[in-house]
This record gives sequence, C-alpha cells and structure tokens, in this order.
Amino acid sequence: MDKAALLKTIEETLVSEFAQQNNAAEDAHKEATNDESRAEDRYDMRGQLAAYLAAGQAKLADGVANAIKAFRNVPVRIFGPGEPVAVGAVVRLETPRGGKSVYFLGPAHGGLEVRVNGDEVMVVTPASPLGHSLMGRRMGERVALPQGARTVEHTISAVE
Repeated sequence: MDKAALLKTIEETLVSEFAQQNNAAEDAHKEATNDESRAEDRYDMRGQLAAYLAAGQAKLADGVANAIKAFRNVPVRIFGPGEPVAVGAVVRLETPRGGKSVYFLGPAHGGLEVRVNGDEVMVVTPASPLGHSLMGRRMGERVALPQGARTVEHTISAVE
C-alpha cells in the first residue's frame, strides 16, 4: 500500500472534519452570544446551553487539530518481513472464512475510515483494544477479536 497516499488521505479527511467542527463551534458561539439567547427569567437556560455546546464543539475541533499534527509527524516507513506491528504500520487481517480487513495503526483519531487504492482502511490507535492486540505482533500470528457476542480468530496476513 502507498503509505504516502494513505497519510495524505487521512490528513485531507481530518482537515475537512476540522473545518466542519470549527464552523459548528463558531455557529454555537454566535447562538450563545445572540441577544435572543438571553435569559428571559431565572429558569431560561438557552444561552447557557448554547455556551456549553460552543465549548464542546471547540474542544472537538481542537482534538481534530491535534490529530492533524500527530499524523503529519508519522514517518512513511515500510515494515520489512517479520517486523512487529508498531505505529505507522498497515496491518491486513484475514478470517478463516476469507474475510479481509485493513487497519492503519495511527497516533490518534481511531475509528476514522478512509479509502485508498481500493482498500477500505480503518485507523486504530495503540490505546484501543484492537490496536493494543496488534502491537508487537508479526505476520502469521493470530489475534482473537470480538465480533458480536463471540470472538473470531484473525490471522495477520501482512504488516506493511
């Protein structure tokens, strides 16, 4: 997999998400400071609720901005045969029934999904249960992952 293209796609997706979060924070701030949001009596909470929303949206935007910085610092590294999974690795998993999935062990923003060169890639972090299970594993090793109420054995088919 072309990791430079993967990292570029992740960054573009995060930049777009940051713009959306930032716009939402600005809109919520405008709502909180609008004259119509002033309390009409001591039980009117519109302005306060809008301020809480604005603070939450701003916090989300900051989190995305930090993720962008973190991904810009991930080196484009090709993992050699037998190398263990670490941050920056693309990990391909297969189930005994032929199911395949692709993960990128990133520094932040786990759960983000992007499409690169026909592959659907999900970002996982070392702090996530899946990322933690993959850290230090090598090609050919098996990993038991929860799938609904049961666990399914996956084989690491590639560490790139």
